[in-house]
Amino acid sequence: MNGAESLIRSFVDSGVRCCFANPGTSEMHLVQAIDAVPQMRAVLALFEGVCSGAADGYGRMTGIPALTLLHLGAGLGNALANLHNARRASTPLINVVGEHAIHHVAYDAPLTSDIEAVAKPVSAWIRTATSSTGLAEKGRAAVRAALAPNPNPIGNVATLIVPADCAWGEGRAAEEGPIAPGARPRVPDDVIDASAAQLNEHSVLLLDGVALSEPGVRAAGRIAAATGCKLYSSTFPARVESGPGLPAVTRLPYFPEQVLEVLKDVRVLMLAGAEAPVSFFAYRNLPSNLVPDGCTVVRLAHRHDDVVGALVALADDLDAPHAGHVVEAARPDLPRGALSTANVARILAAMAPEHCIVATDSGGGGAAYPVMQRAVRNSWLNLTGGSIGQGGPAATGAAIACPDRQVFALLGDGGAMYTIQCLWTQAREGTKVVTVVYSNRAYNILEVEYRRLGINDIGKTAASLFDLSGPEIDWVGLAHSMGVPGARASTCEAFVLALQRGLESDGPYLVRADV
Repeated sequence: MNGAESLIRSFVDSGVRCCFANPGTSEMHLVQAIDAVPQMRAVLALFEGVCSGAADGYGRMTGIPALTLLHLGAGLGNALANLHNARRASTPLINVVGEHAIHHVAYDAPLTSDIEAVAKPVSAWIRTATSSTGLAEKGRAAVRAALAPNPNPIGNVATLIVPADCAWGEGRAAEEGPIAPGARPRVPDDVIDASAAQLNEHSVLLLDGVALSEPGVRAAGRIAAATGCKLYSSTFPARVESGPGLPAVTRLPYFPEQVLEVLKDVRVLMLAGAEAPVSFFAYRNLPSNLVPDGCTVVRLAHRHDDVVGALVALADDLDAPHAGHVVEAARPDLPRGALSTANVARILAAMAPEHCIVATDSGGGGAAYPVMQRAVRNSWLNLTGGSIGQGGPAATGAAIACPDRQVFALLGDGGAMYTIQCLWTQAREGTKVVTVVYSNRAYNILEVEYRRLGINDIGKTAASLFDLSGPEIDWVGLAHSMGVPGARASTCEAFVLALQRGLESDGPYLVRADV
């Protein structure tokens, strides 16, 4: 076998079984290798940002890295925005990037670039292969790097650059056997004891990372029941398990003055896998550090530590009850009349099936979180790094990872256009994704931010940079052109009918919600 096939077989033997691909000429031997190894599922995307976003969604739901297969530095560059989000989410992910043959690089052909430099801002581990016989071992090393418990904000993206001659040259098999995630450091007993003494009704336990898994949330609920502390998550955690039967966890708000208001009477802010809150952007006359004066920050566990173990140990140290306060199921009634962001949230909470997966991006999707938390068990995937265009691809990867679960992509119309090619991949793969596009025909958040400058009279040029109405995007027609049926809704009644059709569909469906 050649080096390319030895690499793909090393990934499969390590437990990696899915590749989101947008290959080019330099990757043809890798494509041939995937064809020869049927255990590796190949998923084609029409834009590299869909590959990286889908690999992110897949990794968040499985804990196992997916591959992206990308074409040289230009292809990796196209994937970078969603790799930024994956890094912020600490998602295990492996980029396999083709490179010119080693002897060809010196000729500076048109697509030659510094691929390692492109990869550096988002990658915890970068290697360029130098021989075909060592390629399989580098693949195993990439898997170990993606599964390592790295400190925040290094992330878990590994990038392996494969020159074409290393792919076509003679390969050598690597060691076999699955690779387990690296062991997370245990939090010392004295830290647990000291933390137990500082929690009370004037405290907040701030959760992120694996603290928001079901075992983490249950342990945090026990702690809250024993101490009276409040449970919050960071504003944009990678994945949250929530719903009836689990303790309620409130998200910190987005704007800095709102965070300061939430924390104004808090005397101890305890971090469990989280970082102390900072403002998403800088604003005049507002601090970047959002921990109020008089509040002490206490670190229970870093994100790469055994956070769940620390929460369980803290609950046990407090003799906390094993059944903490949990959310009681309360499906809302279906609203009627004009459609709004709030009404979309109520309809989703009323109709979503149990154990659904929700991926959000920019737009109104985030408003559904508190309503759905009270109504239905769900896994919630957030926009971690702020680089929009993640929600649709992440939903695609999550649906491929969990084909037995209904997936929702809740997208603003501006962000959705960044990676709308994901609909084509959803249709090709037959994924159960219902995409809701909140169509307000504007980059609405930018108008909000503009007004926060104290400018109430928005000029013609500025207004044009926030406006998506001329020409108006035909979302249903666009989806149909990529094999995805859909409907437009401007009333609650129409949205209910469209959503029902989507839930009954065997494949993807799109609903344009005029809000």
